[in-house]
Amino acid sequence: MNEATTPQTQAGFASSTANMNGMSDQARDAADRVANGAMEFSRDAAQHYVKEPAQDLFALAKAYAKDHPDVAACWAFGLGVMVGWKLKP
Repeated sequence: MNEATTPQTQAGFASSTANMNGMSDQARDAADRVANGAMEFSRDAAQHYVKEPAQDLFALAKAYAKDHPDVAACWAFGLGVMVGWKLKP
């Protein structure tokens, strides 16, 4: 009796495995779409929130250094002394 039910059980198991694989493929496709959307959103956010303000700050610093070279030189010297002091062995 066990031998007679075993092929049916294996056939039922195979069909349920196929259904699970179909569901996992759908889930994988949905996860890929969500991941790609999140990647595009994060790339846009990084472009806007990180790169552009950093460029703006460097542009402002360069413009200030052109207008006030003596103050910029003092700041550079002071920062160099502080960093050098902290990095000395």
